[in-house]
Amino acid sequence: MVFANVGTLGAAPGKRDELVAHLTRRSSVLSEVGCLAYEVGTNDAEPDTVFVVELWKDAAAHKASLALPEVTEAIAEARPLLSGAFGGFHFEVAGSPLRD
Repeated sequence: MVFANVGTLGAAPGKRDELVAHLTRRSSVLSEVGCLAYEVGTNDAEPDTVFVVELWKDAAAHKASLALPEVTEAIAEARPLLSGAFGGFHFEVAGSPLRD
């Protein structure tokens, strides 16, 4: 069943655009391990927040991705851009009107 991980990342003051650039760097490894979508966005009403929506083939694929060297390295590189404020939720997708 498709797994959704939706969250917010607090950016250090003035670092939002740099964080967005970091999060949107092309990564073929994510799709190879089961990431179906990884969307990053902003909202001018919350200038120090980055929004992320991830869809994975299942929760196990998401969990396994966190152990990949490429992913752990990307997380370490992002840390200086983060304020430490995080939010979000995850769920098993029940369905969609866009697909069977």
